[in-house]
Amino acid sequence: MKQVAAERLFVKGNEAVAMAAIEAGCRYYFGYPITPQSEIPEFFSRELPRLGGEFIQAESEIASINMLLGASAAGKRCMTSSSGPGISLKQEGISYLAGAELPAVIVDVMRSGPGLGGIDASQADYWQATRGGGHGGYRLIVLAPASVQEMYDLTMLAFDLADIYRMPVMVLADSMIGQMKESIMANPRPQTRLPAKDWAVRGRGEGQQQNIVRSLHLGDGEMEAFHWHLQEHYRQLEQQECRWEELYTADAELVVAAFGSVARIARTAVDMARENGMKVGLLRPITLFPFPGRAFAAVSEHCRRFLVMELNTGQMIDDVRLSVRCGAEVSFYGRTPGAGSLPSPEELFEQICKVCGAGAV
Repeated sequence: MKQVAAERLFVKGNEAVAMAAIEAGCRYYFGYPITPQSEIPEFFSRELPRLGGEFIQAESEIASINMLLGASAAGKRCMTSSSGPGISLKQEGISYLAGAELPAVIVDVMRSGPGLGGIDASQADYWQATRGGGHGGYRLIVLAPASVQEMYDLTMLAFDLADIYRMPVMVLADSMIGQMKESIMANPRPQTRLPAKDWAVRGRGEGQQQNIVRSLHLGDGEMEAFHWHLQEHYRQLEQQECRWEELYTADAELVVAAFGSVARIARTAVDMARENGMKVGLLRPITLFPFPGRAFAAVSEHCRRFLVMELNTGQMIDDVRLSVRCGAEVSFYGRTPGAGSLPSPEELFEQICKVCGAGAV
């Protein structure tokens, strides 16, 4: 690929996703509009035809995920996007992608739920994304951007991880990150050694092997062997692909754990705590699966108090509790869309003070 100089642009998070996907070589998009991610299909509808690609607004989310499966089976880089209710409709297709070991990128710009919910920022799709929302015991790689720049960078990374591990990858953001505008560097895609797609369905010509993509294994012991094969993939991910950010954890007596948009706000609250003489740190998971459990375990060797902050009633807290050392205290502060706007840094600082036993300054 020809390398071009990076340029600084002022764009929305959703636009950054589509820009990164195109730079990563995605030429096939199948989706359906839903707030707060509709700028993604809008961008693709304008740009992909100019590049000789294909944009299809399917008749439904169910149709779009199955179109994605077909394009992936043919060896093409492809993606879809939606928000909570649409991702729910796509779950059977996502399970089939995982069962057929097909690479694809799925973007979920979270809104509130359950049911139709609303368009407020929410992080309540965490369980759905990290636990394999469909049937069959599979997992997805889940990347959680906390800025527009990361919407760009992690989307580009998602395509490479999908091809390397032959599995679906989800970029999990929320409406705050999807709708906000920030200055980003539109970096060219890094040169990455990717495995050949010799498994792709291409038809059978003279002397060519016929490839069949399937998720059905009927031979004696085949399905069991396949499940352990997937588990080996997931163990590899835990060893090689965990990503996180740490701030002030070396001497921390309290560590705040947050992801996505809440981590941005929590970072300011942690800085406020430091300015007031409180030894508080921040640990931000970037991969929600594989969850950076070893990072939490390592920090909990010397810090015994954690405060998890989320835009839900408590979901990532389960993974934090499973990761920290026995005896560590894990507290929670959550906000739901019904509570109004996003929490302010002052609000999160007040919660830090409560856990630390200090009065807010």
